[in-house]
Amino acid sequence: MDKLKMHSPDLTQRNIDAIAELFPTAITESVDGDGNPTRAVDFDALRQELSDHIVEGPHERYQLDWPGKRAAASAANAPIAKTLRPVREESVDFDTTKNLFIEGDNLDALKLLQESYLGKVKLIYIDPPYNTGGDFIYDDDFSEKTNDYLEKSGQTGAGGQRLVANTEANGRFHSDWLSMMYPRLKLARNLLKDDGVIFISIDDHEVDNLRKLCDEVFGAPNFIAQVIWQKVYAPKNSALWFSEDHDYVLCYARNKLRWQPRPLPRTEAMEARYKNLDNDPRGPWKAENMTARNPYDAGVYPVRTPSGRLIPGPPRGTYWRISEAKFRELDADNRIWWGTDGNNSPAVKRFLSEVADGRTPQTLWTYQEVGHTQDAKKTLLKYVPFEHTENVLNSVKPVELIQRILQLAGRPHDGDIVLDFFSGSGTTAHAVLKQNAEDGGNRRFIAVQIDEPLATPEPTFRSILGMSLARLRNVSTEIRRTLGGKEQDLGYRLTRIDSSNLADVRRTAEKTSQDLLADLAPSVKPDRTDEDLLFQVLLDWGLDLTEPIAAEDVGGTRVLSVADDALIACFADEITDAVVQAIASRRPLRAVFLDVGFADDAARINAEQVFLEMSPVTEVRAI
Repeated sequence: MDKLKMHSPDLTQRNIDAIAELFPTAITESVDGDGNPTRAVDFDALRQELSDHIVEGPHERYQLDWPGKRAAASAANAPIAKTLRPVREESVDFDTTKNLFIEGDNLDALKLLQESYLGKVKLIYIDPPYNTGGDFIYDDDFSEKTNDYLEKSGQTGAGGQRLVANTEANGRFHSDWLSMMYPRLKLARNLLKDDGVIFISIDDHEVDNLRKLCDEVFGAPNFIAQVIWQKVYAPKNSALWFSEDHDYVLCYARNKLRWQPRPLPRTEAMEARYKNLDNDPRGPWKAENMTARNPYDAGVYPVRTPSGRLIPGPPRGTYWRISEAKFRELDADNRIWWGTDGNNSPAVKRFLSEVADGRTPQTLWTYQEVGHTQDAKKTLLKYVPFEHTENVLNSVKPVELIQRILQLAGRPHDGDIVLDFFSGSGTTAHAVLKQNAEDGGNRRFIAVQIDEPLATPEPTFRSILGMSLARLRNVSTEIRRTLGGKEQDLGYRLTRIDSSNLADVRRTAEKTSQDLLADLAPSVKPDRTDEDLLFQVLLDWGLDLTEPIAAEDVGGTRVLSVADDALIACFADEITDAVVQAIASRRPLRAVFLDVGFADDAARINAEQVFLEMSPVTEVRAI
């Protein structure tokens, strides 16, 4: 019976698999540090395959480089022995929701999501820490345990959070920020669907570096737009040089040929331009100029107005936009407007019923359309009961800004997954719930936030994460009151990143004595539940982390069924033949057992035989 690996995927191995698929002759066999055979890449053979397309050594090339880039790239591929533990008591509608909230470092979270959400995310929006010298950045070290590293380097905050100041006095001011962003963007790209898209908020300090970084990670041809967002409604008179009135929102597609922005809803002002001055039965219309400056050979001819006036041709230096034959056709169909007295120059009637339902998005987003920073703070104060004003975040984004992005990214009813791994105060999750309520959509969110303490603990929460959850609970309550009985997913399944559920029982012979053997026997940590184990199995098997979970009694033994027997898990300390047969009789797609639950090797082999006979389609594993 095969065992689940119970750690995040080794992305280096995934890259080797991809190379093997393209260039099988470049794959060879070597030995690892323990002398075990392992697959490896023969770079000499790979060079030969690529021949003239290799740049190496001192050759000049166009690239973005900085101190620490190689370590950052390696960090993205390194597997971690961590898991997600469900937190039922702090979740909302745990058993039915399709929304997921993850507490913990977002680099760890992105690694843990690689199997379950690979190529499944439609939209990623992030508002990463702006590199202004006063903000914090995540500081990553992968050669030792995070807590040990932070304690040794003095980078642990008051509440144990992992953050480090990135002041301009630091010689690695830009390098540190880029090293923080690089592995996260690389991992995020893996999660995007082929027709997926990422939007990133940023300011002037790092926008040029972020553009180059995204060009490398997502490919320069997949750049869509650099949107200017007018973030304030009044100039700052205290500014020494210019009042900074805008931020940027970068947009990159996973594959530019597969994604296009959805048209935005037409505004009331746009609709108001259409009138029906002649009571045309086809409805409201607006008059469009019939002249153009581009030369058009068939665009010079005389016309006569209904009043009898002869117009010898278009104004000097212009041309009629349509041929004379087309003009006569439109005039006969009452599609030419001559003015109320029939004496004006001709104009083409454009009917509202015939224009596109939406409008093309532009790269300038004003605060009247998508809100400003003061709007964002007011919204946060509305839904979060602050007692200490110093806790109100200055960098919070308006809900309307994210709603605009949701409208552009995809259709309302496609069940799109929206990911924000710098969740902050929960604006993206709030926007998903609000937009779904407005257009009847079924978008889902995945939000990730580290448990960063607030400047002053609040009575009901102490961290930015707690603030975010309080906000979502209050938003959900308000939306539920407005639905009038209509169904909408307003919950979230909260999970927390933690160390692996499996106990570390590795000991050298000289460090193992007879009296320690009993303590080394259990493979699962004593504080972990069967639901904890189940979530690690879901991650390992690449299953959706919000699938419904049902606890059942099978032959006097508790089992967990996921998504109507897509997976049945039995983590009992004693697994009887009757339980194995009862599970096999249900013919699940997958079944997993606690390895130590089998009395001996014979019982384990017998269980495999039972499934081979009763349910050969079931994939059976052990932990």
